[in-house]
Amino acid sequence: MAFSNSSGQTRTSLAEINITPLVDVVLVLLIIFMITAPVLQSGIEVALPKTRSVKEITEQRLVVTIDRDQNVFLGDQPVNIHELSRKLRQAGTDPAHQVIYLRADERVPFGAFASVMDAVKQTGITNISIVTQPLDAKAPGGR
Repeated sequence: MAFSNSSGQTRTSLAEINITPLVDVVLVLLIIFMITAPVLQSGIEVALPKTRSVKEITEQRLVVTIDRDQNVFLGDQPVNIHELSRKLRQAGTDPAHQVIYLRADERVPFGAFASVMDAVKQTGITNISIVTQPLDAKAPGGR
């Protein structure tokens, strides 16, 4: 499409799309997702106890979590302690080969921890790993 100005010169219209604002918005969204992705992965916030021997989890397993308010979660879903055995049986795998990772806040009383362990063992699952964090080398008492 052509336009003419007051002096009689003919000019064409500018038909290019300015993509600079689009690139800016995409980069901002990318940064936001990079920051929030690790937070979304962690799930339930638990202050894990620190130990010297820590093995990194490499396989995807069922995770039972006890938070500091003694709420029990299977994966990221809250579950009643009395229904935990039934829900673990519904997972559909052989209990003899099933591996459970148990995450518990360090402030959870041992009685609550033992109750969850007992509920897991009632399903026939005997391979239970307790999730901990490694000791800081710079912390007092750490080596």
